[in-house]
Amino acid sequence: MQETIHIKSKRHPNVVLKAIPGHFVTPNSHVNYFLDMTTLKARLSEASAAAKALSEQISATTIVDTIVCIDGCEIIGAFLAEDLTKAGIYSMNSHNTIYIITPEYVNSGQLVLRENMIPMVKGKNVLLLMASATTGQTIIKASRALKYYGAKISGISAIFSAANKLMDIPINSLFNIGDIPDYKTYDPEGCSLCKEGKEIDAFANGFGYSKI
Repeated sequence: MQETIHIKSKRHPNVVLKAIPGHFVTPNSHVNYFLDMTTLKARLSEASAAAKALSEQISATTIVDTIVCIDGCEIIGAFLAEDLTKAGIYSMNSHNTIYIITPEYVNSGQLVLRENMIPMVKGKNVLLLMASATTGQTIIKASRALKYYGAKISGISAIFSAANKLMDIPINSLFNIGDIPDYKTYDPEGCSLCKEGKEIDAFANGFGYSKI
């Protein structure tokens, strides 16, 4: 692995993405950068700044009843709910406030919700919030599962996204491929880095990375 690169958001310079070049194995792909969002997700000032920036990208006509947080984005999600409420984003919940929840995942990677949490998504307009969207598989799997529970996906927000749209839903992101022009994601079976004989630096997921 090489030294960390710090990338400032073009519109929000106080929001900084840390990118570490290398060869990383994620649950769905191999990538040539690990995007370290630890402090964005865990530090109060950074999480608040990220949430404010994301809230400005969400259309005033979007209805948000529930924010489903993936990849450890709960703190950002709480600030985002507050910012959306202040901005007048409409919620159809009887108490006029937004739910912020985190789903569970079983060993197979399937998203599940316990009985007590199902009323927070059933018949609700759900905003998916995640740290990183690369292959789109996490979004697709989460959306499919939430629809099983009766949710309607009203929006998708991410800190970084390699795509602009998925399932005909725009992805609002603070960083994209334009911010990391040489960012690459590879199918595990056809990884160019593996074919070139480049050793794997670490296994990575939404919690961080573990060196090999």
